[in-house]
Amino acid sequence: MVSHIFPRHTHDELPIASGGDGCFLFDESGKKYLDASGGAAVSCLGHSHPKIINALHEQLDVLAYAHTSFFSSEPAEKLATKLITNAPGDLSQVYLVSGGSEAIEAGLKLARQYFLETGQPGRKEVIARRQSYHGNTLGALAVGGNEWRRSQFAPLLIDTHHIAPCYAYREKHDYETDYEFGQRVAGELEITIEKLGSQNVMAFVAEPVVGATLGAVPAVDGYFKTIREICDHHGILLILDEVMCGMGRTGTLFAYEQEAIAPDIVCIAKGLGAGYQPIGATICTDKIYAAIKNGSGFFQHGHTYLGHPMAAAAANAVLDVLLDDNILENVNVMGHQFKYALDTKFGQHTHVGDIRGRGLFYGIEIVEDRETKEPFSSSYFIARKIKAIAKQRGLLCYPMSGTIDGKIGDHILLAPPYIINEAEINELTDLLADSLEEALQSSEETM
Repeated sequence: MVSHIFPRHTHDELPIASGGDGCFLFDESGKKYLDASGGAAVSCLGHSHPKIINALHEQLDVLAYAHTSFFSSEPAEKLATKLITNAPGDLSQVYLVSGGSEAIEAGLKLARQYFLETGQPGRKEVIARRQSYHGNTLGALAVGGNEWRRSQFAPLLIDTHHIAPCYAYREKHDYETDYEFGQRVAGELEITIEKLGSQNVMAFVAEPVVGATLGAVPAVDGYFKTIREICDHHGILLILDEVMCGMGRTGTLFAYEQEAIAPDIVCIAKGLGAGYQPIGATICTDKIYAAIKNGSGFFQHGHTYLGHPMAAAAANAVLDVLLDDNILENVNVMGHQFKYALDTKFGQHTHVGDIRGRGLFYGIEIVEDRETKEPFSSSYFIARKIKAIAKQRGLLCYPMSGTIDGKIGDHILLAPPYIINEAEINELTDLLADSLEEALQSSEETM
Protein backbone atom coordinates (compact mmCIF):
# COMPACT_ATOMS: atom_id res chain seq x y z
CA MET A 1 0.00 0.00 0.00
CA VAL A 2 1.31 3.46 -0.90
CA SER A 3 1.62 5.67 2.18
CA HIS A 4 0.49 9.27 2.05
CA ILE A 5 2.15 10.09 5.39
CA PHE A 6 4.86 12.76 5.18
CA PRO A 7 7.51 11.06 7.39
CA ARG A 8 10.40 12.58 9.29
CA HIS A 9 12.80 11.04 6.77
CA THR A 10 11.57 10.08 3.32
CA HIS A 11 14.25 7.39 2.93
CA ASP A 12 13.10 5.44 5.99
CA GLU A 13 10.68 2.56 5.70
CA LEU A 14 9.03 2.33 9.09
CA PRO A 15 7.09 -0.62 10.50
CA ILE A 16 3.56 -0.06 11.72
CA ALA A 17 3.29 -0.01 15.51
CA SER A 18 0.43 -2.28 16.53
CA GLY A 19 0.57 -2.38 20.32
CA GLY A 20 2.54 -2.01 23.50
CA ASP A 21 2.83 -3.55 26.92
CA GLY A 22 5.02 -2.32 29.78
CA CYS A 23 8.51 -1.52 28.49
CA PHE A 24 7.84 -3.08 25.07
CA LEU A 25 6.31 -2.09 21.74
CA PHE A 26 5.16 -4.43 18.96
CA ASP A 27 4.87 -3.95 15.22
CA GLU A 28 2.23 -5.49 12.97
CA SER A 29 4.45 -8.47 12.20
CA GLY A 30 4.54 -9.31 15.91
CA LYS A 31 8.16 -8.23 16.42
CA LYS A 32 8.92 -7.07 19.96
CA TYR A 33 11.03 -3.99 20.78
CA LEU A 34 12.41 -2.99 24.19
CA ASP A 35 11.74 0.74 24.41
CA ALA A 36 14.98 2.03 25.93
CA SER A 37 14.33 5.68 25.10
CA GLY A 38 10.59 6.07 25.61
CA GLY A 39 10.44 7.50 22.10
CA ALA A 40 12.13 10.77 23.00
CA ALA A 41 11.95 10.33 26.79
CA VAL A 42 8.15 10.41 26.56
CA SER A 43 6.73 7.01 27.55
CA CYS A 44 7.87 7.20 31.16
CA LEU A 45 5.22 4.74 32.42
CA GLY A 46 5.53 2.33 29.53
CA HIS A 47 2.72 1.30 27.26
CA SER A 48 -0.88 0.34 28.08
CA HIS A 49 -0.88 1.46 31.71
CA PRO A 50 -4.38 0.54 32.94
CA LYS A 51 -4.87 3.52 35.29
CA ILE A 52 -4.19 6.05 32.55
CA ILE A 53 -6.29 4.21 29.98
CA ASN A 54 -9.20 4.07 32.43
CA ALA A 55 -8.88 7.79 33.18
CA LEU A 56 -9.09 8.59 29.48
CA HIS A 57 -12.17 6.39 29.00
CA GLU A 58 -13.89 8.07 31.94
CA GLN A 59 -13.08 11.59 30.73
CA LEU A 60 -14.26 10.83 27.19
CA ASP A 61 -17.65 9.89 28.57
CA VAL A 62 -17.91 13.30 30.26
CA LEU A 63 -16.22 15.94 28.11
CA ALA A 64 -13.76 15.72 25.23
CA TYR A 65 -13.07 19.38 24.48
CA ALA A 66 -13.97 22.92 25.49
CA HIS A 67 -12.11 26.00 24.22
CA THR A 68 -10.30 27.90 26.96
CA SER A 69 -11.65 31.30 25.82
CA PHE A 70 -15.07 30.06 26.93
CA PHE A 71 -14.48 27.51 29.71
CA SER A 72 -12.02 26.02 32.11
CA SER A 73 -12.45 22.32 32.90
CA GLU A 74 -12.31 20.18 35.99
CA PRO A 75 -9.34 18.06 34.78
CA ALA A 76 -7.33 21.19 33.90
CA GLU A 77 -8.06 22.84 37.28
CA LYS A 78 -7.16 19.66 39.11
CA LEU A 79 -3.91 19.24 37.15
CA ALA A 80 -2.77 22.81 37.79
CA THR A 81 -3.38 22.44 41.52
CA LYS A 82 -1.53 19.12 41.61
CA LEU A 83 1.49 20.57 39.80
CA ILE A 84 1.74 23.64 42.02
CA THR A 85 1.29 21.56 45.18
CA ASN A 86 4.30 19.46 44.20
CA ALA A 87 6.53 22.16 42.69
CA PRO A 88 9.22 23.52 45.07
CA GLY A 89 9.73 27.29 45.05
CA ASP A 90 7.32 30.15 44.40
CA LEU A 91 5.58 28.74 41.34
CA SER A 92 1.86 29.44 41.43
CA GLN A 93 0.19 29.42 37.99
CA VAL A 94 0.07 26.80 35.23
CA TYR A 95 -0.46 27.53 31.53
CA LEU A 96 -1.40 24.23 29.84
CA VAL A 97 -0.25 23.67 26.26
CA SER A 98 0.14 20.71 23.91
CA GLY A 99 3.86 19.98 23.93
CA GLY A 100 7.39 21.05 24.74
CA SER A 101 8.02 23.52 21.93
CA GLU A 102 4.72 25.23 22.75
CA ALA A 103 5.72 25.41 26.40
CA ILE A 104 9.00 27.15 25.54
CA GLU A 105 7.27 29.56 23.14
CA ALA A 106 4.77 30.44 25.84
CA GLY A 107 7.57 30.92 28.37
CA LEU A 108 9.47 33.31 26.10
CA LYS A 109 6.37 35.34 25.32
CA LEU A 110 5.39 35.43 28.98
CA ALA A 111 8.83 36.69 29.96
CA ARG A 112 8.65 39.45 27.36
CA GLN A 113 5.15 40.49 28.38
CA TYR A 114 6.14 40.50 32.05
CA PHE A 115 8.75 43.16 31.37
CA LEU A 116 6.35 45.18 29.26
CA GLU A 117 3.75 45.06 32.04
CA THR A 118 6.34 46.17 34.60
CA GLY A 119 7.61 49.12 32.53
CA GLN A 120 10.85 47.60 31.24
CA PRO A 121 10.29 47.46 27.46
CA GLY A 122 14.03 47.45 26.72
CA ARG A 123 14.40 43.90 28.06
CA LYS A 124 14.27 41.65 25.01
CA GLU A 125 17.58 39.75 24.83
CA VAL A 126 17.64 36.03 25.60
CA ILE A 127 20.74 34.11 26.66
CA ALA A 128 20.97 30.31 26.50
CA ARG A 129 23.74 27.73 26.07
CA ARG A 130 25.53 26.17 23.15
CA GLN A 131 24.55 22.56 22.44
CA SER A 132 21.17 23.01 24.06
CA TYR A 133 17.83 22.11 22.52
CA HIS A 134 14.59 23.84 23.41
CA GLY A 135 12.20 22.85 20.64
CA ASN A 136 11.54 23.12 16.93
CA THR A 137 9.22 26.11 16.58
CA LEU A 138 11.04 29.23 15.43
CA GLY A 139 11.27 30.93 18.83
CA ALA A 140 12.34 27.77 20.62
CA LEU A 141 14.79 26.91 17.84
CA ALA A 142 16.34 30.37 18.06
CA VAL A 143 16.95 30.00 21.78
CA GLY A 144 18.39 26.51 21.40
CA GLY A 145 22.05 26.03 20.66
CA ASN A 146 21.82 23.00 18.38
CA GLU A 147 23.61 24.26 15.27
CA TRP A 148 22.61 21.31 13.10
CA ARG A 149 18.91 21.98 13.71
CA ARG A 150 19.28 25.76 13.46
CA SER A 151 21.49 26.25 10.41
CA GLN A 152 19.08 26.07 7.48
CA PHE A 153 16.45 28.14 9.30
CA ALA A 154 18.90 30.75 10.63
CA PRO A 155 17.53 33.59 8.45
CA LEU A 156 14.13 33.14 10.10
CA LEU A 157 15.34 33.11 13.71
CA ILE A 158 15.45 35.95 16.22
CA ASP A 159 18.88 36.91 17.49
CA THR A 160 19.82 35.16 20.72
CA HIS A 161 23.06 34.73 22.65
CA HIS A 162 24.77 31.52 23.72
CA ILE A 163 27.33 30.77 26.41
CA ALA A 164 29.25 27.55 27.15
CA PRO A 165 27.35 24.51 28.39
CA CYS A 166 28.29 22.94 31.72
CA TYR A 167 29.84 19.99 29.85
CA ALA A 168 32.63 18.82 32.12
CA TYR A 169 33.75 15.84 30.03
CA ARG A 170 34.76 18.08 27.12
CA GLU A 171 35.25 21.55 28.57
CA LYS A 172 36.76 21.19 32.06
CA HIS A 173 40.50 21.92 32.20
CA ASP A 174 42.76 19.33 33.83
CA TYR A 175 43.82 21.85 36.48
CA GLU A 176 40.23 22.68 37.49
CA THR A 177 38.05 21.01 40.08
CA ASP A 178 34.44 20.36 39.10
CA TYR A 179 33.36 23.31 41.21
CA GLU A 180 35.93 25.66 39.65
CA PHE A 181 34.84 24.58 36.19
CA GLY A 182 31.18 25.20 37.02
CA GLN A 183 31.94 28.67 38.36
CA ARG A 184 33.98 29.53 35.26
CA VAL A 185 31.26 28.60 32.78
CA ALA A 186 28.53 30.13 34.94
CA GLY A 187 30.63 33.29 34.91
CA GLU A 188 30.12 33.51 31.15
CA LEU A 189 26.53 34.50 31.89
CA GLU A 190 27.73 37.50 33.93
CA ILE A 191 30.14 38.50 31.17
CA THR A 192 27.44 38.27 28.48
CA ILE A 193 24.95 40.27 30.56
CA GLU A 194 27.51 43.02 31.09
CA LYS A 195 28.23 43.08 27.37
CA LEU A 196 24.56 43.36 26.44
CA GLY A 197 23.62 45.62 29.35
CA SER A 198 21.49 44.08 32.08
CA GLN A 199 18.67 46.52 31.33
CA ASN A 200 18.33 44.82 27.94
CA VAL A 201 18.37 41.16 29.04
CA MET A 202 15.07 39.35 29.50
CA ALA A 203 15.88 35.75 30.39
CA PHE A 204 18.40 32.94 30.67
CA VAL A 205 17.14 29.56 29.42
CA ALA A 206 18.71 26.22 30.34
CA GLU A 207 17.98 22.51 30.74
CA PRO A 208 18.89 21.28 34.26
CA VAL A 209 20.07 18.06 32.60
CA VAL A 210 20.81 18.58 28.91
CA GLY A 211 18.94 15.98 26.89
CA ALA A 212 18.98 15.24 23.17
CA THR A 213 21.85 17.46 22.02
CA LEU A 214 24.50 16.54 24.61
CA GLY A 215 23.16 13.24 25.92
CA ALA A 216 21.99 13.52 29.56
CA VAL A 217 24.63 15.94 30.83
CA PRO A 218 23.95 17.21 34.38
CA ALA A 219 25.58 20.37 35.70
CA VAL A 220 28.34 20.15 38.30
CA ASP A 221 27.53 21.07 41.91
CA GLY A 222 27.15 24.79 42.49
CA TYR A 223 26.66 25.77 38.86
CA PHE A 224 22.93 26.47 38.96
CA LYS A 225 23.14 28.15 42.36
CA THR A 226 25.53 30.70 40.82
CA ILE A 227 23.31 31.04 37.73
CA ARG A 228 20.34 31.79 39.99
CA GLU A 229 22.34 34.41 41.91
CA ILE A 230 23.44 36.13 38.69
CA CYS A 231 19.88 36.25 37.37
CA ASP A 232 18.61 37.67 40.67
CA HIS A 233 21.36 40.29 40.79
CA HIS A 234 20.43 41.60 37.33
CA GLY A 235 16.65 41.16 37.56
CA ILE A 236 16.65 38.54 34.79
CA LEU A 237 14.15 35.69 34.61
CA LEU A 238 15.48 32.14 34.88
CA ILE A 239 13.56 29.82 32.55
CA LEU A 240 14.29 26.13 33.08
CA ASP A 241 13.48 23.69 30.30
CA GLU A 242 12.42 20.40 31.87
CA VAL A 243 10.57 19.14 28.81
CA MET A 244 12.82 16.09 28.61
CA CYS A 245 14.47 15.85 32.04
CA GLY A 246 11.43 16.66 34.20
CA MET A 247 8.47 14.77 35.64
CA GLY A 248 10.52 12.20 37.53
CA ARG A 249 13.07 11.36 34.85
CA THR A 250 16.06 12.25 37.06
CA GLY A 251 14.60 10.84 40.29
CA THR A 252 12.60 13.83 41.57
CA LEU A 253 9.39 15.17 40.08
CA PHE A 254 11.15 18.33 38.94
CA ALA A 255 14.82 18.06 37.98
CA TYR A 256 15.63 21.48 39.46
CA GLU A 257 14.91 20.13 42.95
CA GLN A 258 18.35 18.49 42.87
CA GLU A 259 20.04 21.85 42.23
CA ALA A 260 18.56 23.48 45.37
CA ILE A 261 17.18 26.38 43.35
CA ALA A 262 13.83 27.37 41.89
CA PRO A 263 13.06 28.97 38.51
CA ASP A 264 10.88 31.93 37.60
CA ILE A 265 9.40 29.85 34.79
CA VAL A 266 9.66 26.11 34.20
CA CYS A 267 8.52 24.32 31.05
CA ILE A 268 7.44 20.67 31.12
CA ALA A 269 5.93 18.20 28.65
CA LYS A 270 6.88 14.66 27.50
CA GLY A 271 6.66 12.75 30.80
CA LEU A 272 3.70 14.86 31.92
CA GLY A 273 1.44 12.96 29.55
CA ALA A 274 3.69 9.89 29.31
CA GLY A 275 2.72 9.58 25.65
CA TYR A 276 -0.95 8.94 26.37
CA GLN A 277 -1.95 12.45 25.26
CA PRO A 278 -0.06 15.46 23.87
CA ILE A 279 0.38 17.94 26.73
CA GLY A 280 2.86 20.39 28.17
CA ALA A 281 2.84 23.25 30.64
CA THR A 282 4.51 26.57 31.30
CA ILE A 283 4.55 27.25 35.04
CA CYS A 284 5.39 30.67 36.48
CA THR A 285 5.75 32.44 39.81
CA ASP A 286 3.05 34.60 41.35
CA LYS A 287 5.22 37.67 40.71
CA ILE A 288 5.00 37.11 36.96
CA TYR A 289 1.32 36.21 37.05
CA ALA A 290 0.47 39.24 39.20
CA ALA A 291 2.16 41.57 36.71
CA ILE A 292 -0.24 40.36 34.01
CA LYS A 293 -3.27 40.17 36.29
CA ASN A 294 -2.77 43.65 37.71
CA GLY A 295 -1.71 45.11 34.38
CA SER A 296 -3.41 44.39 31.08
CA GLY A 297 -5.04 41.24 32.47
CA PHE A 298 -4.50 39.45 29.17
CA PHE A 299 -1.63 37.15 28.21
CA GLN A 300 -1.37 37.79 24.48
CA HIS A 301 -0.82 34.22 23.44
CA GLY A 302 -2.87 31.09 22.81
CA HIS A 303 -3.45 27.93 20.81
CA THR A 304 -6.56 25.93 20.01
CA TYR A 305 -5.86 22.96 22.26
CA LEU A 306 -4.73 24.74 25.43
CA GLY A 307 -5.90 22.96 28.57
CA HIS A 308 -7.46 20.11 26.60
CA PRO A 309 -9.66 18.11 29.02
CA MET A 310 -8.59 14.71 27.64
CA ALA A 311 -4.92 15.65 27.84
CA ALA A 312 -5.35 17.02 31.36
CA ALA A 313 -7.15 13.84 32.43
CA ALA A 314 -4.24 11.75 31.18
CA ALA A 315 -1.70 13.98 32.95
CA ASN A 316 -3.66 13.79 36.20
CA ALA A 317 -3.55 10.00 36.03
CA VAL A 318 0.17 10.07 35.22
CA LEU A 319 0.90 12.31 38.22
CA ASP A 320 -1.21 10.11 40.48
CA VAL A 321 0.83 7.08 39.45
CA LEU A 322 4.13 8.95 39.84
CA LEU A 323 3.28 10.31 43.26
CA ASP A 324 1.20 7.51 44.79
CA ASP A 325 2.59 4.25 43.38
CA ASN A 326 6.24 4.53 44.53
CA ILE A 327 7.34 5.15 40.96
CA LEU A 328 9.90 7.82 41.84
CA GLU A 329 11.42 5.40 44.33
CA ASN A 330 11.74 2.87 41.51
CA VAL A 331 13.41 5.52 39.33
CA ASN A 332 16.07 5.96 42.00
CA VAL A 333 16.51 2.27 42.82
CA MET A 334 16.56 1.17 39.18
CA GLY A 335 18.59 4.27 38.31
CA HIS A 336 21.42 3.01 40.51
CA GLN A 337 21.09 -0.43 38.96
CA PHE A 338 21.05 1.11 35.48
CA LYS A 339 24.25 3.05 36.11
CA TYR A 340 25.92 -0.06 37.53
CA ALA A 341 24.90 -2.08 34.48
CA LEU A 342 26.13 0.62 32.08
CA ASP A 343 29.43 1.03 33.94
CA THR A 344 29.93 -2.75 34.02
CA LYS A 345 29.17 -3.21 30.34
CA PHE A 346 30.72 -0.04 28.88
CA GLY A 347 32.91 1.54 31.56
CA GLN A 348 36.15 0.16 30.11
CA HIS A 349 35.05 -0.01 26.49
CA THR A 350 37.72 1.20 24.05
CA HIS A 351 35.24 3.48 22.29
CA VAL A 352 33.21 4.79 25.23
CA GLY A 353 34.52 8.09 26.50
CA ASP A 354 31.89 9.05 29.07
CA ILE A 355 28.80 7.68 30.82
CA ARG A 356 26.72 10.39 32.50
CA GLY A 357 23.23 11.12 33.74
CA ARG A 358 20.80 10.89 36.63
CA GLY A 359 17.91 8.63 37.57
CA LEU A 360 16.77 6.77 34.47
CA PHE A 361 18.31 9.32 32.09
CA TYR A 362 21.77 8.41 30.80
CA GLY A 363 24.05 9.22 27.92
CA ILE A 364 27.00 7.25 26.54
CA GLU A 365 29.50 9.26 24.50
CA ILE A 366 31.16 7.27 21.72
CA VAL A 367 34.74 8.16 20.76
CA GLU A 368 37.36 6.86 18.35
CA ASP A 369 40.14 7.25 20.93
CA ARG A 370 39.30 6.94 24.61
CA GLU A 371 42.55 8.52 25.81
CA THR A 372 42.44 11.64 23.63
CA LYS A 373 38.60 11.85 23.48
CA GLU A 374 38.90 12.13 19.71
CA PRO A 375 35.46 11.59 18.14
CA PHE A 376 34.74 9.48 15.10
CA SER A 377 34.56 11.27 11.79
CA SER A 378 31.00 12.30 10.96
CA SER A 379 31.39 10.38 7.70
CA TYR A 380 31.12 7.10 9.62
CA PHE A 381 27.52 7.87 10.72
CA ILE A 382 28.08 6.04 14.00
CA ALA A 383 24.85 7.18 15.66
CA ARG A 384 22.72 6.32 12.66
CA LYS A 385 24.25 2.84 12.47
CA ILE A 386 23.73 2.16 16.17
CA LYS A 387 20.07 3.15 15.97
CA ALA A 388 19.39 1.00 12.91
CA ILE A 389 21.24 -2.08 14.17
CA ALA A 390 19.70 -1.83 17.63
CA LYS A 391 16.24 -1.63 16.09
CA GLN A 392 16.94 -4.74 14.04
CA ARG A 393 17.89 -6.50 17.28
CA GLY A 394 14.70 -5.36 19.00
CA LEU A 395 16.03 -2.35 20.95
CA LEU A 396 14.80 1.23 20.57
CA CYS A 397 17.41 3.78 21.63
CA TYR A 398 18.15 7.44 20.83
CA PRO A 399 21.64 7.92 19.33
CA MET A 400 22.59 11.41 18.14
CA SER A 401 25.45 12.96 16.22
CA GLY A 402 26.90 16.45 16.57
CA THR A 403 27.44 16.08 20.31
CA ILE A 404 30.48 18.34 20.47
CA ASP A 405 29.57 21.24 18.19
CA GLY A 406 26.59 20.21 16.10
CA LYS A 407 28.83 18.56 13.51
CA ILE A 408 31.08 15.99 15.18
CA GLY A 409 30.72 13.65 18.13
CA ASP A 410 28.24 10.87 18.87
CA HIS A 411 26.26 9.75 21.89
CA ILE A 412 23.48 7.34 22.79
CA LEU A 413 20.65 8.74 24.91
CA LEU A 414 18.80 6.25 27.11
CA ALA A 415 15.52 7.04 28.86
CA PRO A 416 13.69 3.79 29.64
CA PRO A 417 10.27 3.68 31.34
CA TYR A 418 10.23 4.24 35.09
CA ILE A 419 8.65 0.80 35.55
CA ILE A 420 11.68 -1.03 34.18
CA ASN A 421 13.05 -3.91 36.26
CA GLU A 422 16.51 -5.41 36.71
CA ALA A 423 15.99 -8.19 34.15
CA GLU A 424 14.91 -5.64 31.53
CA ILE A 425 17.91 -3.44 32.36
CA ASN A 426 20.21 -6.39 31.75
CA GLU A 427 18.43 -7.19 28.49
CA LEU A 428 18.78 -3.54 27.45
CA THR A 429 22.51 -3.35 28.12
CA ASP A 430 23.16 -6.71 26.43
CA LEU A 431 21.30 -5.66 23.28
CA LEU A 432 22.99 -2.26 23.27
CA ALA A 433 26.46 -3.78 23.67
CA ASP A 434 25.88 -6.15 20.74
CA SER A 435 24.50 -3.30 18.63
CA LEU A 436 27.42 -1.02 19.42
CA GLU A 437 29.95 -3.71 18.52
CA GLU A 438 28.26 -4.39 15.19
CA ALA A 439 28.07 -0.68 14.37
CA LEU A 440 31.74 -0.14 15.22
CA GLN A 441 32.79 -3.17 13.22
CA SER A 442 30.81 -1.87 10.26
CA SER A 443 32.53 1.51 10.55
CA GLU A 444 36.00 -0.03 10.83
CA GLU A 445 35.40 -1.89 7.58
CA THR A 446 34.84 1.44 5.82
CA MET A 447 37.89 3.19 7.32
